Amino acid sequence: MKTFTNGHYYSFNQFLKEKFGCKVYKLSLNGGFTCPNRDGTLDSRGCIFCSAGGSGEFAQSPKLDINSQIEAAKKAVEKKIKNGKYIAYFQAFTNTYAPVDYLKKFFTQAIQNPDIAAISIATRPDCLGEDVLELLARLNSIKPIFVELGLQTIHPKTAEYIRRGYDLSVYDTAVKNLKSLNINTVVHVILGLPFETKDMILQTVEYVCSSGIDGIKLQLLHVLKNTDLADDYQKGLFEVLSLASYADLVCSCLEIIPENIVIHRLTGDGAKRLLIAPFWSANKKNVLNYMNKTFDERGIIQGSKYRRQQKFITAECDFVT
Repeated sequence: MKTFTNGHYYSFNQFLKEKFGCKVYKLSLNGGFTCPNRDGTLDSRGCIFCSAGGSGEFAQSPKLDINSQIEAAKKAVEKKIKNGKYIAYFQAFTNTYAPVDYLKKFFTQAIQNPDIAAISIATRPDCLGEDVLELLARLNSIKPIFVELGLQTIHPKTAEYIRRGYDLSVYDTAVKNLKSLNINTVVHVILGLPFETKDMILQTVEYVCSSGIDGIKLQLLHVLKNTDLADDYQKGLFEVLSLASYADLVCSCLEIIPENIVIHRLTGDGAKRLLIAPFWSANKKNVLNYMNKTFDERGIIQGSKYRRQQKFITAECDFVT
């Protein structure tokens, strides 16, 4: 049984300290990428929840070269980290959606920077062609690469509603290809998507955890200004989760996530200037304190129900034998 330094779950901070031996902080960079859901290849509107910044509101300006972005990002977090290392985090839009020579230029600049210990690349499962995978494999042989896949849900009707633009089989293939190259694979799951029940959300979490991933990001659904999701919310077509409901959902997720899978995120915080709902999510410190208190009160341990389920399956197999 794994020991969790926070007592409840395998945090990304714990994983990084185990791997690098020190505090490691993400620097949000911007390679000026776009997305097939925005450039007309699949759609021009983006995913229904996606803001104009493509989740890159906290990233540096793409007008700066990568090394300048790294220096600017380091300065922005200098009060939070002393004598640590950094991850170059390419977050905005789809960061493998470009000619491979363009990708090579940006990622190589980042990986050659002496202050960068690893690279994290947010992308879509349908934007990982053979040439891109070959590049990622070469980079991964120099420094660790994390590839973050935006799946959000396994349910076809929800995927169609949010305009995801690819089938679940595309995700399965992407994970298989990445893991064959020994690339650390992280999956984004949104909790609270319109019209999804708790059981549906837990089905998504169980599915991705059985697909061979290394880490998971649990993301609260945010309603942001100037999105089609905001239009549906203002029409009253769905409700957002309360803090208590979200904490309860996270508890249920943690219990079924195997203890070896790293929890990269328990929630998320959209830019406050864009946030429409839920307002309680704007105070991230309060949200995390509330969830940790809930974990304490309920005795939540990551993988506790997964372990019990595995023991039951083993016992059942022994009985059949």
